Amino acid sequence: MADHAADHSLSRRHLLGGAAALALAPLSRARAAGTLTAGFIYVGPKDDYGYNQAHALAAKALKGMPGLEVTEEERVPETNAVEKTMESMIALDGASLLLPTSFGYYSPYMVAEAKKNPKIQFRHCGGLWTDKDPKNAGSYFGYIAQGQYLNGIVAGHATKSKKVGFVAAKPIPQVLNNINAFLLGAQSVDPSITCQVIFTGEWSLAVKEAEATNALIDGGADVITCHVDSPKVTVETAARRGAFVCGYHVDQSPLAPQKYLTGAEWNWLPIYKGFVEAMQAGKVPENFVRGGLADGYVKMSPYGPGVSDAARKNADAVKAEMMKGGYQIIKGPLKDNAGKEILAAGQGYPEKAPELESTNYLVAGVKGSV
Repeated sequence: MADHAADHSLSRRHLLGGAAALALAPLSRARAAGTLTAGFIYVGPKDDYGYNQAHALAAKALKGMPGLEVTEEERVPETNAVEKTMESMIALDGASLLLPTSFGYYSPYMVAEAKKNPKIQFRHCGGLWTDKDPKNAGSYFGYIAQGQYLNGIVAGHATKSKKVGFVAAKPIPQVLNNINAFLLGAQSVDPSITCQVIFTGEWSLAVKEAEATNALIDGGADVITCHVDSPKVTVETAARRGAFVCGYHVDQSPLAPQKYLTGAEWNWLPIYKGFVEAMQAGKVPENFVRGGLADGYVKMSPYGPGVSDAARKNADAVKAEMMKGGYQIIKGPLKDNAGKEILAAGQGYPEKAPELESTNYLVAGVKGSV
């Protein structure tokens, strides 16, 4: 099915051109009269047990809203292919709200399309919209590092080797924040815990993810987590090797029922529902949206059988503090793993601090380089 969907989306992008687009556009707009059409674009398959699935689950839930049509395309690369997909959704589907979800879609691709289509609203996941960008564009994201910090607490109670491992895609700020939060959560249980990180260089590269997971376990890590588009390979490989695992994006516990501790999950539905309701009310959706556990944008997977009572109580207590807002994961005294001071004692960044969106360091105790 997924391959067929990919072929279908490719043919739609090829179809969009010259006379074909002009002929089809009025038909699609007529069909969409009185109805808002939202277009979701995914870089991978919708059933990846990960990033794309989290967005697709929210899109599926939206389909029950009155006056709304949802169109989706999966496996769209972070190239000008995404521009063609957006143009296709506008011309062929009558989409007036475009939601390209992958990190690399934002600039230059979505920004360029927003400039070309000033009457269409574009909202991107993870991008850093500023008032210098088109007013019909915007970005949204969640403070998922809160979930990775809680993952770290549970991992800190579970590890016997005092070594945890992290399979990461690319060293962008969101990924670095997650690595730092995971280790700092573990170190809140035992300051001697270290974290080895391996970057694969791609959002989805199953072979490298398996190799990285095995290498981390060979190096002594007995709890593994990740930030890649689909944690499936990492979760299954870690469990097969006897290591515990903390999930990411969605609940991966069905893949490793005995070894899955908990996981940091997205809940994109409140954000998407807010965009749709604003447009249906004739308003412009917010340009910059951020939130965490307290806002319902982030949630945790249920605890697995390997989670001790002490770990559960510890994580639940910290989660309760996070739900109040303003919780500081990144706080001083703090140095990076090269010995440079990041924050002095008494200083700290709450989850909404703009500095976190430009993180370019790994904290002390992380073995690896940016």
